[in-house]
Amino acid sequence: MNQALVTALNKQLANWNVLYTKLHNYHWYVTGPDFFTLHEKFEEYYNEAGNYIDEIAERILTIKGKPIASMKKYLEMATIEESDGTETSIEMVDSLIKDFQQVVHDSKKIIEEAEYSQDQPTADLFIGLKTSLEQHIWMLNAFNTR
Repeated sequence: MNQALVTALNKQLANWNVLYTKLHNYHWYVTGPDFFTLHEKFEEYYNEAGNYIDEIAERILTIKGKPIASMKKYLEMATIEESDGTETSIEMVDSLIKDFQQVVHDSKKIIEEAEYSQDQPTADLFIGLKTSLEQHIWMLNAFNTR
């Protein structure tokens, strides 16, 4: 077992759990002219986040690691901050762009570490995740150019 890889995966697991909650917050509290567009998009994103949470935790178990599994640990390890509940729709989108960029940045490190460890399944998981988030970032940036 590569402990550095397990630690990096747990950091991703923490970030995705914070994102999952943040996306629910945004889904429930978005208002204004962007409501219908963003309400639906945030639901799509939190469903995706839920899938990533499960995939990452199961990958950690597969490589003989132990996934963290408490809100306290998620908040301690995460580099993504919770929502404070006061964001406008534009601020919500800006925050998600930054969060997704952070996850992409961390994913690159995981891909490198996984390839170094000859763990292609973990590298493949994060190549797909990174590709998806890069598209989300592009679309969110396009949405927020008003």
